[in-house]
Amino acid sequence: MTNQEYQEAVEWLFVQAPNYQIDGEKAYKPGLDNITKLCNFFDNPQDKIKCIHIGGTNGKGSTSNMLASVLQESGYNIGLYNSPHLIDFTERIKINGENCDKEFVFQFIQKLKTLPQDILPSFFEFTTIMAFEYFFQKKVDFAIIEVGLGGRLDSTNIIKPLVSAITNVQLDHQNILGNTIEEIAFEKAGIIKPNIPVVSGDENEVVKNIIKSKAEQEKTTFIDATKIKSNLKSDLKGNYQEKNIRVVLALVAELKKLDLKISAEDLEKGLLKVHKNTGFIGRWFEFSQNPLTICDTAHNQDGLEHVFSQLNSIPKHKHIILGFVHDKKIDEVMALLPENSEFYFAKPAINRGRHPQEYEDLLLEAKIIYKIFDSIEDAYLSAKQQATANEMIFIGGSNFVVGEFLEKNLTDKE
Repeated sequence: MTNQEYQEAVEWLFVQAPNYQIDGEKAYKPGLDNITKLCNFFDNPQDKIKCIHIGGTNGKGSTSNMLASVLQESGYNIGLYNSPHLIDFTERIKINGENCDKEFVFQFIQKLKTLPQDILPSFFEFTTIMAFEYFFQKKVDFAIIEVGLGGRLDSTNIIKPLVSAITNVQLDHQNILGNTIEEIAFEKAGIIKPNIPVVSGDENEVVKNIIKSKAEQEKTTFIDATKIKSNLKSDLKGNYQEKNIRVVLALVAELKKLDLKISAEDLEKGLLKVHKNTGFIGRWFEFSQNPLTICDTAHNQDGLEHVFSQLNSIPKHKHIILGFVHDKKIDEVMALLPENSEFYFAKPAINRGRHPQEYEDLLLEAKIIYKIFDSIEDAYLSAKQQATANEMIFIGGSNFVVGEFLEKNLTDKE
């Protein structure tokens, strides 16, 4: 297999199957029918691996990577399924921090081309069965599976995990999951299964009660991670990581009840070596120090509130690069923008990317200093030219903005 053959195979996958990240709501296929048929076709690899299921609106990526790092420090062989990827498709499926083997991806896509005509999977369903099969073939000790969207009808919900977690519930993807916190919490709580403990990381009593009620209905244990007290830190920066750490601690406590050997030292080291152990980037990621340049993939109101609050706590003039997709409620973002900043709005280079000219009326209303660009890279080059050594640059607003920036600039940096 040549690199060109690999690229062509992945491009086929993107074209063949509707992809929510690129195409939006029309690509979303709720329900477990397709993934059930897919798993049956591949002899149900998900039933042959031990899984941990992590859902939630924000924090599930950080939480799953922190847990993976802790378990790796404990000597376990850990599979990790995250989405979306920032730079390369193989980031979605990792074992001990190593991206999925490209030869496996290529060969597996050839198998997907032979699927019966009555199986018409989405892109995410394709990648989910790919992850299950890879983890089975590589004989991982445990596979940490991150929910894609929602929970109840998400294709990852076909697994029977050892333990589940719901990091939090916030308004996001309302066009699919519901317009209220209660409706979205119901969807997220759909990953709760009989006799499988569930960890909840949400401080909202309404959300907590919905998750607890579902746990009682399924006759399983409800663990409230918000009651955990800890001074442990992670190398994943961002004040919001304190909440995710509590979820990790609760998950570790449950796994230890299943006789997993996880020492206090492994726990502490694992939390401090997430970047090294898993290769996870994109959450308050420090790209450079001169000028200080931070990337963060927060993209919904709650996530941006936390990130912008942290930006406000930094006493530097800020150059903030933002880009959004079409279903983003930009008026809500405008109300949160950090102070002491000038803004660079750009269009992410995907089908769903929204050009700032389409929402310039909101920028004018916000009475901010801003410029508009056709690309993330043009916005970055302008900000870099303007920023002095004692100022800072922030890049965010969407996974695609951060991914686009890192794909271009991490490669150049290396």
